[in-house]
Amino acid sequence: MKFKPLSEAPVAEREKKVSRFWDEVDILKKTVDNREGREPYIFYEGPPTANGSPGIHHVIARTLKDTVCRFQVKRKAGWDTHGLPVEIEVEKRLKLSNKYEIEEYGIAEFNEKCRESVFSYEKQWREMTERMAYSIDLDNPYITLDNNYIESVWWILDKFFKEGYIYEGHKILPYCSRCGTGLASHEVALGYKEIKTNTVTVKFKRKDKDEYFLVWTTTPWTLASNVALTVNPNEIYLRVKYQDTIYYIEKHLSKTVLGEDFEVLEEMPGKDLEYIEYEQIMPFVKADKKAFFVTLADYVTVEDGTGIVHTAPAFGEDDYNTGRKYDLPVLQPVDENGKFITTPWEGMFVMDADWDIIVWLDKEGKLFKKQKMEHNYPHCWRCSTPLLYYAKPSWYIEVTKMKDKLVENNKKIEWYPDYVGEKRFGNWLENVNDWALSRNRYWGTPLNIWRCDCGHTTSIGSRQELVDKAIEKIDLDIELHRPFVDDVHLKCEKCGGTMTRVPEVIDCWFDSGSMPFGQHHYPFENKENFHELFPADFICEGIDQTRGWFYSLIVISTFVMGVSSYKRCLVNDLILDKDGQKMSKSKGNSVDPFEMFDKYGADALRWYLMYVSPVWTP
Repeated sequence: MKFKPLSEAPVAEREKKVSRFWDEVDILKKTVDNREGREPYIFYEGPPTANGSPGIHHVIARTLKDTVCRFQVKRKAGWDTHGLPVEIEVEKRLKLSNKYEIEEYGIAEFNEKCRESVFSYEKQWREMTERMAYSIDLDNPYITLDNNYIESVWWILDKFFKEGYIYEGHKILPYCSRCGTGLASHEVALGYKEIKTNTVTVKFKRKDKDEYFLVWTTTPWTLASNVALTVNPNEIYLRVKYQDTIYYIEKHLSKTVLGEDFEVLEEMPGKDLEYIEYEQIMPFVKADKKAFFVTLADYVTVEDGTGIVHTAPAFGEDDYNTGRKYDLPVLQPVDENGKFITTPWEGMFVMDADWDIIVWLDKEGKLFKKQKMEHNYPHCWRCSTPLLYYAKPSWYIEVTKMKDKLVENNKKIEWYPDYVGEKRFGNWLENVNDWALSRNRYWGTPLNIWRCDCGHTTSIGSRQELVDKAIEKIDLDIELHRPFVDDVHLKCEKCGGTMTRVPEVIDCWFDSGSMPFGQHHYPFENKENFHELFPADFICEGIDQTRGWFYSLIVISTFVMGVSSYKRCLVNDLILDKDGQKMSKSKGNSVDPFEMFDKYGADALRWYLMYVSPVWTP
């Protein structure tokens, strides 16, 4: 049955007329005023990144929010303005390709371009929000680059630091060589991709005999950093003769690797192999301490490979821990751009060098066999570069100290669907890692820690404290970004020396997770009435925020206030394309919401998104 059109005018024109009328009568103010004197209903808006155009997935999330919020609550918009998405956009515009070129261009000038870039799409966001009739205050948003917002973030960081939760560590960090920074564990989870890898089984020659350890690795490029072989002390290993050569291999895996035609010469537990020396597989980097011997570790499995793994403390957390246990050297023939130095593959990105390395191993008589394997590998969720597990210094928040409280607070949240909170988010918190807080970048909230040459560190929690402690004369309205805060020095209270700010900025997820406090400039303002602003009765975002915004919100509020910053969380599923792939601008498979508004109207699109398929997985 076809209904008679209500009007001959195009649907977009009719809806714009209604929208203008709502603006004229200030419908948002009326809905807020109607609740005057009633119990506050608090909603937090998850801040979109302002330097990217909106997509159809933003329409579905905002429609869901509107169904709950329209007649209930004051609604404050927000903008996420820091971080790599902004920097990458500006790098493209300026035709810069790495950190060195940014510094040559000038940090102040680069950050000013980032500031300009942030709101280049603000008009599109406002138009989409108004056209889809999402009722929210766009005129008074919270903005993460604002000095007041940053001051609240500094206050939180200062509290973490003063209470002993922030530490500097030298851990293996998932590292993006393109962006020049490490990633936190919740960021790594966002970027896994299926890849094909050339794996190799390599022959490591025993130092005192013409015998070989068979070692399997999925990362041939790390062999140049090898300093040890590691076996499981409790598994049984064989010394076998195969095709006139003597090899060492784990018993259960021997037939998988060698077939049936080999002779067992000896059996021994893995612990008997400890400290047996072998010859360095790639003699390109010299070790400055004892290396190239067999070590023991329980993490070595016998599910695949040979039961003997090669150990490179520069690349891998287990390897690094083994290196510390045995006081092994860290051989690092890879620069911060992820390219080889001091090897025959100098200048090549390490993963691109795998095939050349395999050819070299074969030519040197050190390759036993090779095979291709498909597996999931983490990539940078910002730029899609394969991550390297890289030994780099970083600042951490010791979230593991809070694990029990986080788990307890999560159980009090009303999740819909409930399995997201119980399983996906709950399991994440049960296995939580310390938060890699620092980033070696430019456009972000500067880490508010100052250090002296004597080793003493301190943190700053407000602009007034910075003014009071600065050696230079500065004003309260000092710009709280690099390089301006880099030029401020403090007097060391321990030795009287000069303290300089550590150069890092912070993970922008910390910015967005601080919004319950930063949007109200707490505790510098609104301290007395904060109970009317915190916690949120309701938040709503996509399932991909489980390890992003939902996580950063609960960690920060649990530490600051002892409770979660949200009581209820509605989680929508992702909008997929016809091939079942997540829609994204980078893939070119997203749908322009403005085309849909013009063709079908916002009401029809909103209804369609709610009706045609489940908004969440039941």
